[in-house]
Amino acid sequence: MIISRETKYSKELLSTITARGHATNAALLTELHTLYPEVSATTIHRATARLLGRGKIHEAPASKHGSMRYDANLTPHDHFVCTGCDGIRDIDIAGDFLPKISSALGGCKISGRLVVYGQCERCLSKKDAICE
Repeated sequence: MIISRETKYSKELLSTITARGHATNAALLTELHTLYPEVSATTIHRATARLLGRGKIHEAPASKHGSMRYDANLTPHDHFVCTGCDGIRDIDIAGDFLPKISSALGGCKISGRLVVYGQCERCLSKKDAICE
């Protein structure tokens, strides 16, 4: 029987990801350093890998720099990723579009969730302010 460790770091990581919704290891390290200055990047990586392996968190679309992001929302959902600020939001649109995509592919059976890229309202308003 394998006993899985629940460390103070993994508890705090889960709490932080839940509060933020989505986070990279780098963001988690920065946040945890305020409580635990001794925590290392390796410890954060190992703890998020354990949480992921236990199904306590899911993977989210990577950041624009390629960093893995984690998601606290365990229900099936899609994502919107802003190409300006790299923000990420949960959305639920697959049910509306998967049948259309399947039809466009000649009836292929497809599965999975969707990631939509664009610019968020905040980035668009900044862009409009610059253009004026």
